[in-house]
Order: sequence, then structure tokens, then C-alpha cells
Amino acid sequence: MFKIQRRDTAATRAFTLAELIFHATVRHIRKGHGNGVTALLMNILQTVIFVGAFVFMFSVLGLRGSAIRGDFVLYIMSGIFLFMTNIKAMGAIVGAEGPASPMMKHAPMNTAISISAAALSCLYLQTLSVSIVLFGVHVAWHPIVVEDWSGAAMMFLLAWFVGVAMGMVLLAIKPWAPNFVQIAHMMYSRVNMIASGKMFVANALPAKVLAFFDWNPLFHIIDQARGYTFINYNPHYTNWEYPLTVAMIFLVIGMMGEFYTRRHASVSWFAGR
Repeated sequence: MFKIQRRDTAATRAFTLAELIFHATVRHIRKGHGNGVTALLMNILQTVIFVGAFVFMFSVLGLRGSAIRGDFVLYIMSGIFLFMTNIKAMGAIVGAEGPASPMMKHAPMNTAISISAAALSCLYLQTLSVSIVLFGVHVAWHPIVVEDWSGAAMMFLLAWFVGVAMGMVLLAIKPWAPNFVQIAHMMYSRVNMIASGKMFVANALPAKVLAFFDWNPLFHIIDQARGYTFINYNPHYTNWEYPLTVAMIFLVIGMMGEFYTRRHASVSWFAGR
């Protein structure tokens, strides 16, 4: 006879949404491993292997002279950290659960929560991995000196944001052309092994060679990050406004595409796959 109607305030709805994103983020971190610690250790191990491989390659090939004058290991890490953060953020968004996922059958769940959880879980793992690796090098090997920590941290967040924005575009296309999205993501990752500029600096490149790299937002981010990291390097050919502008454009396009896809996606699309 009597029914109690609950009227949620804006603060209550915001808290509920934040709680859902938190639990979805924890689930996303633990999805590929037994627990969050294992996921973190695997991410740290991958980062250490990357850094070690590039330090060994530069030493064997005699390319250490082409690096910035200063801490050579920090020079390598400044490129590897941002490269991996950008690639992993993009991969996390592409792998987020879409509108046809079984998780979307639960009433509070939606694609905005799954995308936010994927982005935040990547940022969480990468931030902890970078912090632990830097702390380990600082304590066990030699002191790490960064000229401008706040600027370097902002470039780290910008690399993550650009990866999220590009991943949004591919996520919107994924239900329509999953094979194309898989190939595009793989090609972007492979091309950025060289095009990201983590092995060289923009100031040392001739103008005709620089034209092959300055289209890449990650190239600008890594070069700017090294300007904040090293006291004796001042980037002349890159800026952080270009990556931010590109990321905002891709994010808007991706959100529009995801909204359109969410209204038309169906489980039957994948029936024959």
C-alpha cells in the first residue's frame, strides 16, 4: 500500500558513481591476474626489462654520446615511462567493456564507468610502477635528480591522457570493425617504438628528419618531459599545447562515436565471429 520513494541528491549520486568507478577499477586491475600485487609486479618487471634492454643496446652500439648530457639512465627512463604509459592507456581503453558486454546487464553499470575504470586502473599501475622503479634506482644505484618534478609529472599525465583519447576513438570503432581496431592498435604501438623519439631528442635532428616525427603527439610529450627533467636541455622544436589539442579533439570524436555506437550496438553483431 505504502511505497517509500528515495530522492537522491546530486552529492549522493556523485558518491555512488565514484563508488562504482572505484569497484570497477579494482576489478579491472585484478582481471588479468590473481590480485593487484601480481599485476603491479608484472608491470614493474616489464618496465625494468624495457629500461635494461635500451641501456644495454645504447651501450653496445655506442650511442650514449647522442643522449642528453647528464644522467644516462634517467634519459632512457624518461622516454620509456611515457611511451609505456601512452601505449598501455590506449590498450586499456580499447580493451574496456563495450555496450554489448554481459556486465552492462547490471543496472548501475554503463560504458562510462567501464571506460573510467580502465583509464584509472592504467594510471594507477603506471604511477606506482614509475614511482617504485625511480625509488629503486635512487636507493640501490645512484641518486635521481629531476630539475622540475611538477613539469615532468604533468607530461606523464599528458601522455596518459593522449593514450586515453586515442583509445576512445578506437573503442568507438571496435564494434563495427574489430579486426581493423586490433591492427591499428598494433601498428600504433610498433610505429611509436621509433616515432615516439625516446631514443633521441628533437634538438639534435636535422629539419628534414624532424618533419617525420613532429606529427606525433608522443614525440612532443617526451621531448618536453626531458626539458623539465634535465637542467641543460631546452626543447626548441616541440611544445605541450599540440598534444593537448590533439587529445581534446580525439576525445570529443571518441565520445561522440561511443555514444552513437552504444545506441546501435547489439550482441548479435558478434554471433558469427
